[in-house]
Amino acid sequence: MILAGGKGVRLRPYTTALPKPLMPIGDSHSILQIVLDQLASRGFTSVTLAINHLGPLIRAFVGDGRRWGLVIDYVEEDKPLSTVGPLFGLKDMLPDEFLVMNGDILTDLDYGDLLRTHKLSGAGLTLATSERVHQIDFGVLDVDAGRIVGFREKPALRYPVSMGVYGMSRKTLDPYPAGLAFGFDQLVLDLLAVGDPPATYPFDGFWLDIGRPEDYDEANRSFPQIKPILLPAHPRPLGVALADGTAAGDPLAAADLSAVVRAGELT
Repeated sequence: MILAGGKGVRLRPYTTALPKPLMPIGDSHSILQIVLDQLASRGFTSVTLAINHLGPLIRAFVGDGRRWGLVIDYVEEDKPLSTVGPLFGLKDMLPDEFLVMNGDILTDLDYGDLLRTHKLSGAGLTLATSERVHQIDFGVLDVDAGRIVGFREKPALRYPVSMGVYGMSRKTLDPYPAGLAFGFDQLVLDLLAVGDPPATYPFDGFWLDIGRPEDYDEANRSFPQIKPILLPAHPRPLGVALADGTAAGDPLAAADLSAVVRAGELT
């Protein structure tokens, strides 16, 4: 399921005429096309797109998904529901575990392995994370009771950030009513409050969040170099055993591997 209803405000004026998932990368690919190619190569079989802003263009481009070997259908949002809210009305359609991702990222993360890892973790939510480094331009003081107890000259701060790709369990959505506008930030805080902390999936490969014009320009500049790692030459079946003992490449397991690709509400 691909939620593609956002207006892509930060990428204006580009997204005035095109929805963000259809923004071209390189000469012959769109962001959404790359994501669908990747999902198909990892053994996913079904995708649902929740659409709103310029939704008919997405329908016209994607169709029923047969060109990717995927079964693709659509749900249309009639009002903005943020980044998790669109899922609340679809609880009866979703498998026990599924993938949720922002549609404005380019990454070579193994989506199938993330979903397998989430299923084995028992957590209600698993966040793919990437380490970021922020260079401080000043000397940093450690102060205690008005006295300097330490000094670090222009330190580099390292911290994990959410990549916008998630493994989720359907039970996590149970407390929330359909139609509620709700974001991932609120969901994480709720899970922490009830003692069900989300799991993490650390990733050190390529990741580019295309949220701003400068990020989009960088993606186009670097696409000839990153294309070989983003686009698989041949589809690869999922051959790792799942917790219930079925092989992920088996038809029974493949039926569980539905994808919810977050491709909108990103402002």
